Amino acid sequence: MEKGRRAQYLVAAAVSLAAMVAGATQAWSTPVIPKFHSNETNIIITDDQISWVAALASPGYMAGSMATRIVSDKFGRRTAVLGSGLPILIGTTVILTTASARCLYVTRYLWGFGTGMIGTVSAMYLAEIADKEIRGKLTASIRFMLSFGSFIIMSIGPFISFNALSYIFLALPICYLIACSFIPETPYFYLKEGKVNAARASLKRLSGDRNEKAVEEKLLAMKLDVKKEMHRSGSAKEMFTGKRYRKALIIASGLKVTQIMAGPIAIQQYFGRIVQESKTNVNISIVLITFGAVKFIVGIISSAIVDKVGRRPLLIYSYLGSGIALSVVGAYFLIQPTSSPYYTYIPFVGIILSSVVSILGYEPMAFVVSAEIFPLNVKSIAMTFLNILGGLLNFLCVKGYQPMKNIAGLTGVFWFYATFAFIGGVFSFFMVPETNGKSLREIQIELQGDLYDETYEKPQNVVVDDGTEDTELQKLKQDET
Repeated sequence: MEKGRRAQYLVAAAVSLAAMVAGATQAWSTPVIPKFHSNETNIIITDDQISWVAALASPGYMAGSMATRIVSDKFGRRTAVLGSGLPILIGTTVILTTASARCLYVTRYLWGFGTGMIGTVSAMYLAEIADKEIRGKLTASIRFMLSFGSFIIMSIGPFISFNALSYIFLALPICYLIACSFIPETPYFYLKEGKVNAARASLKRLSGDRNEKAVEEKLLAMKLDVKKEMHRSGSAKEMFTGKRYRKALIIASGLKVTQIMAGPIAIQQYFGRIVQESKTNVNISIVLITFGAVKFIVGIISSAIVDKVGRRPLLIYSYLGSGIALSVVGAYFLIQPTSSPYYTYIPFVGIILSSVVSILGYEPMAFVVSAEIFPLNVKSIAMTFLNILGGLLNFLCVKGYQPMKNIAGLTGVFWFYATFAFIGGVFSFFMVPETNGKSLREIQIELQGDLYDETYEKPQNVVVDDGTEDTELQKLKQDET
């Protein structure tokens, strides 16, 4: 652990526990759907109802993202992180006290709500507390812990009862709520609110720097960045109509569309059923454990290489690699070769390979890049919009899996996902800039170009001091006018 950054790593570890819970809720349906088909639960449920259970987390995700936009801007990023545990706990209580398809709908919606809060605030929080040299690594740790949460559920889910699995979701949120109760608010949020002394204290705690001069230099740079960015309004209208945000909006939206529509979440939710239909002569529990373990191990590698390889290469090559693997799986279900029993392993191996390259590349990178490319005044709005967009697309992708399979078979399903993976590779090549090793200010200068300096022309929402703190920002404002 690098000297002077220990606090940042520890804080990131605490926030990553929230991501682990989110990953666990996402993976819940992977071992549970086969249990429904094998009548291992006391819930009578149809294929159509199963598709709703799998998909209803997405509307909850969208609602949670919208709530986080208000909570994170009004009460702080830390409050939003802590608040995300409540809907998950309530949803678990529902599933433990009742047993019907409709109650599963409620639980999945509430779990989605909590996951939406985590997904919206965690990247924002880590991007604002981390030094630029390790920002990508810490933000990618969120995706790694998502994979770890999935691994836990896929590993134990096939071996325990439906009710026992549900009790796990009572313990996990409590663990991360305890850990996150010790994390500080971000210096950027304090500066946005004009609380300079609080920002200084938070920065000292996070940087571990005892050199007062170095801390003050960092704080002054943050003040100038916040002041510049908060000159502009932070409304949704500003984000969608302002020319300075257009490139960031196109990049983030394009990455979100291709990330979701390439099918990683839908494939994970139906993975157990897909393997059953491929007639692979392997126990389903072994298949799910292998899938979860691979995702977990690759997630570790991903967090280690993100700041060494760069965002663009990981995005481009992972999209292309995933597209090739998914195309092969689709071809298997078209041809259905029977000359050798080993051919039945093609879907399993193809999906594993697709997951490996996606976790190494576009899944965490779409998350990291989106958190880096928006300025502070619209960041929470942008992250909320992207999560709402992602939730809507994920709902369509997961709910549409069964109807698409009924019409085009598994061949059509996997070729559909492969098409979007190839589109993602082309989009990343032509549109996504390299953000690795750059400060948030340097990224804005590259994206906005000449428009970046114009932020001083019409002051709005300028950060001001609260009267009891350092008056340097007031002096800066006076100097400017």
